Amino acid sequence: MKGAVEERAIVLGEYILENKTTVRAAARRFHISKSTVHKDVSDRLRTLSPSLYGQVREILDVNKAQRHIRGGLATREKYRLLNGDTTENE
Repeated sequence: MKGAVEERAIVLGEYILENKTTVRAAARRFHISKSTVHKDVSDRLRTLSPSLYGQVREILDVNKAQRHIRGGLATREKYRLLNGDTTENE
């Protein structure tokens, strides 16, 4: 089991790096919780592969800086659909 956890952390880090994806998207892709993904790429990856950790950390920092924008867009889309507006204004 221990080897599987370490391997999973590296696979998750590589996936996030290759696809420039979010923790939530990686969690959906691998059918695990976002807490597990975060633990793997934040804690375990730091000791397993410091260079990969640094690259993944950059992507996660960008995602963190953009999350308020993504949340606003999602909320706007939600209410647009609730109001029956099916046209895209962008």
